[in-house]
Amino acid sequence: MTATIAQPNLDDQPKPRIPAEGHHRDVNGGWLRPAVFGAMDGLVSNFALMTGVVGGAVGSSTVVLTGLAGLAAGACSMAAGEYTSVASQRELVEAEIEAERLELSRNPHGELAELAQLYIARGVEPELAHEVARQLSADPDQTLEIHAREELGIDPNDLPSPLVAAASSFLCFAVGALVPLLPYLLGAASLLPALVLSLIGLFVCGAVVARVTARSWWFSGLRQLVLGSAAAGVTYLLGALIGGHVG
Repeated sequence: MTATIAQPNLDDQPKPRIPAEGHHRDVNGGWLRPAVFGAMDGLVSNFALMTGVVGGAVGSSTVVLTGLAGLAAGACSMAAGEYTSVASQRELVEAEIEAERLELSRNPHGELAELAQLYIARGVEPELAHEVARQLSADPDQTLEIHAREELGIDPNDLPSPLVAAASSFLCFAVGALVPLLPYLLGAASLLPALVLSLIGLFVCGAVVARVTARSWWFSGLRQLVLGSAAAGVTYLLGALIGGHVG
């Protein structure tokens, strides 16, 4: 007589635990990256500009005027440039989306086959890829969004605003440019307070940037401190060399 060996019930066996995926860094930086870099740009440019003027041995009132002019001109330039850049990009994207909309209305079967081919190229079985493409193409708005994502790599519902980009660039640059100017506005008569405050600001901005990079905060802070100091040093030397001749 042959003994019967009971087969284990696989449903009763403990399931292997799949480790939870860790939190990834925001590789785009979100709002933090453009805000910090805008402020850093304002800080470095106005700090270097004011340092160059100080190198030319001018009075405090001239330094203040230069700093205010640098703040206003730089912030307006950043805002105008950012508005033009984002508006042009948005217009191009909207034109491409409209072209895709027209193509979907003129040749829906061809676009459906094109979408299916995209999934096939990613390893989906042809029959399943065509079925997925057919189901996803049932809603015209959804179809346009899917084609825009798959073919153009954009989200039609999440296009950047030129006004928001311009306003944020203006404000962030102005905040950064105000850092070296603030001691003079509070009555400082020498470069030293502005120098100390600007160096601290450079290190802080660099350290904050580390939140969207793989570098340590102290490395990013020191790197920005060195770069900003070098820019200020160059303009100071230029001011000292040519200031007397211009005056």
